[in-house]
Amino acid sequence: MGLPLPWPFDRDYMQLALAAGLVVGACGPLIGAFLVQRRLALMGDGLGHLAFAGIAAGLLLAVWPVWTAMIAAVGGAIAIEWLRSRGRASGDLALALFFYGGLAGGAVLSSRATGADANVVPWLFGSILTVEPGDVWTVVALGGFVVASVALAGRALLAVVLDEEAARVAGLPVDVLNALLAVLASVTIVAAMRVVGVLLVAALMVLPVASARLLARSFRTTLLAASAIGAGSVVAGLWLARRFALAPGGTIVLVAAAVFAVVASARTGSGAHSPAPPGTTGR
Repeated sequence: MGLPLPWPFDRDYMQLALAAGLVVGACGPLIGAFLVQRRLALMGDGLGHLAFAGIAAGLLLAVWPVWTAMIAAVGGAIAIEWLRSRGRASGDLALALFFYGGLAGGAVLSSRATGADANVVPWLFGSILTVEPGDVWTVVALGGFVVASVALAGRALLAVVLDEEAARVAGLPVDVLNALLAVLASVTIVAAMRVVGVLLVAALMVLPVASARLLARSFRTTLLAASAIGAGSVVAGLWLARRFALAPGGTIVLVAAAVFAVVASARTGSGAHSPAPPGTTGR
């Protein structure tokens, strides 16, 4: 990229990592906020394991794993939503079915993949320092899709996650919006695979939201604060990773966890009362 940025972002590979990381750090919590509000914080984990199965299938078939991961994650997300909405299984049970099935399927498929590119570790734990310009443009495109969808359908999505029955009575296309949220979660996970890996992506979607909920008093400010915390965690995590030669994906998530610990401790120490649930005021 060749931008005149200060250390540690003075090298091209760090600038590419920063660009991809900022998009994921800002967009991940946008979807995570809706999942947390709906008490489906672990949905990212379940979809991440389905994406792992898609990655393994891509390595086995010698195709770009991003596409196979997208197919597996989106298909699984829609299936989970179908099971939940039809009452065939509760939300947590549907997640568990795909959680373990995806993990087992990924393990089996990856064991059959051969060749120099059959290593699944970078996809499991992230490989942000090796992203290429094409990867960055893919992440930017996926992130743009997420932001545009939230901007256009955010209020309707919030109405559904707050009270699905009331939204249905109001005439909102609840089934379509539920499917859209599931697809957006899948897209976010696929976009973040190279940054923090499929095993840690849910943390980057949820931890900034947990911190923001302690600070914000409306759903809109929760979204803004969570995105800022996510992006800040990426910057700080990359700085620490280069300064101390740490694994960048794990460091980014640890920074996000540390932010939550500090915010929670500060609120506990000040004796502040918990804010009203985001979404109940100032939507």
